Amino acid sequence: MANSYVGRRIGFPIHLGDRNQLATVTDDTAIRQAIYVIVNTVPGERVMRPEFGCEIHRCIFSPANSETASIAQRYVRDALIRWEPRIDLREVIVTAGNYDYGELLVEVSYVIKGSNDPRSLVFPYYLIPQ
Repeated sequence: MANSYVGRRIGFPIHLGDRNQLATVTDDTAIRQAIYVIVNTVPGERVMRPEFGCEIHRCIFSPANSETASIAQRYVRDALIRWEPRIDLREVIVTAGNYDYGELLVEVSYVIKGSNDPRSLVFPYYLIPQ
């Protein structure tokens, strides 16, 4: 049931599949890739949809501390609520990872609409250390 709602999309990064056609993804893979694309797209980067993306890039020169993590958390939450309608967002947690490398760890907990299957995705986001 959830699969029909999620649909099929071109995989990211774009590459050719088995029959020299664009590789596609479905299910949770499509949603995980979409979350990654949303968070890592700077608003204004897409010409035909300039408001698409996440403001987390405003934190790029900030120190890796709890204040920056809190701001980044709000940016990620707002972007996913706005741009990913296939999920019920449960929680976004951003914590400072390795301070020496300016690492933030972004954890996104969600449920695919039409299912009762909780999912979680964790990925690093790197700041430019001062």
